[in-house]
Amino acid sequence: MAAPEPDAPREPEALADAETDPGAGADADTGREADTGTDPNQDPTPGAGPTPDTDADPNPDANTDADPNQDADAEADAPPGPEPVTVPSMSAGPDFVLRPWEMSDLPLVREASQDPYIPLITTIPARYSDAAAEAFVRRQWERAATGAGYPFAIVRSRDRRPVGSIGLWLRELPEGRASIGYWMVASGRGQGVTRAALRTVTSWALRDLGIPRLQLFIEPWNTASARIAVDVGYRREGLLRGWQRVGDERRDMAVYGLLNTDGPADGRAVTAD
Repeated sequence: MAAPEPDAPREPEALADAETDPGAGADADTGREADTGTDPNQDPTPGAGPTPDTDADPNPDANTDADPNQDADAEADAPPGPEPVTVPSMSAGPDFVLRPWEMSDLPLVREASQDPYIPLITTIPARYSDAAAEAFVRRQWERAATGAGYPFAIVRSRDRRPVGSIGLWLRELPEGRASIGYWMVASGRGQGVTRAALRTVTSWALRDLGIPRLQLFIEPWNTASARIAVDVGYRREGLLRGWQRVGDERRDMAVYGLLNTDGPADGRAVTAD
C-alpha cells in the first residue's frame, strides 16, 4: 500500500491489489486517500491570516471612527481559497468504473472497517456503525466541496458493487504536484482493479488536468503495490525515513513519482488515450 494523504486526520495513498500483498487492506490526501483518514481531509485550507487586534489604539490622537470599507478591502486582498471540484464518473477498463461516493456505499465502508490495515492508514472507522460510515461518506463529499481533491469509489461494473477507493489529492497543487491514494477490500483484490484504477486516474490527472507531477508513498514491504506503481509508469525516487504515522508508530515510505514529461509507460505514453 502507499501512504495516506490526510483526511482530517489522514488519507491513504495506495493499497495493493495482488493476492500476494501481505496485510493489504488500505494517499495526500496519500493521498494519501487515498483515506488515510487522509481522508482524504487533513489538508489545510489556505486563507487570510489572523485579524489584527484593534482594541489597543497605538495612536490615541488618531481618528477612531470605523471605516465601513476596511473589512471589504481586507477580504478583497486575502489570497483565494481552493475552488470546489466536481468528481466525474469514468471507466477504468471494461470491468470497473470510478464514480463519486454515494450513501449506498456503506457496505464497502463496513467491509473496509473489518480489514486489519485499512483503518490504520485511513479515516475508515475501526469499529463500524452506520453513523460513522455515513460521516466517512460525507467527508468524501466535503473534500470535493472544499477543493481538497477528487475522491472516487471503485465499482465493479457487472454487479455495481463498490470494492475500493482511490483519490487524487490537491493539497500541493500550487507547487505543481498532487498525490494519489487508494485502498482495496479483500473481495476486490486479485482482479487487476487497482492497476486499472491507478492508470485511469494517473492518465486523467496528467492529460486532462495538466498536473506536472504525481506522487505515491508506499511502505517498503509492500512489493505488490510497488509493482503496480512501476507498471503504470511511476519511478521509485528514494526512501523517506519515519515519513508517516501508521497505527502507533512512524513508518518509512518509499516515494514514487511520475512527471507529465516522462516517457512511455506500459508500452504507451502515460498521457495518451
